[in-house]
Amino acid sequence: MKPGTFIKSTPLLDDSFFEDSIILITESNENGAIGFVVNKPFARTLNELEEFRYSPAFPLYDGGPVDREHLFIIHRRPDLISGGDAVADNLYVGGNINDAVKYINNKTLTEKDIRLFIGYCGWDAAELDAEIAEGSWEYTSSVLFQ
Repeated sequence: MKPGTFIKSTPLLDDSFFEDSIILITESNENGAIGFVVNKPFARTLNELEEFRYSPAFPLYDGGPVDREHLFIIHRRPDLISGGDAVADNLYVGGNINDAVKYINNKTLTEKDIRLFIGYCGWDAAELDAEIAEGSWEYTSSVLFQ
């Protein structure tokens, strides 16, 4: 599966973390896949996290059930955020969180430029392909930043 692909859950995943989820796949190779749930706001905002208490009330998203102790970023501003990896046309994952927070704080970055995620989704080798084959996920078209 190509990075930059969007998938959405089917009713087979109802009553699970992934019910009504749209996921952006950011990495896919022989070792497995990584992605982020892009359509589920997290219950808290950036300034409600102790480390970022002086930041604005910027929205967070519930990216997935893995590594919920860290913030992850998807953005379209490599000119401002150093160190990100290209996922698709004008879409980057990761990068320097300090750069991101600095530009969120001074309002240079908006929700049209960046999303912050708590956690991510991960699959072992061939696991996501098997879930797609069994009908748990289907390909969809989506736009992250509008």
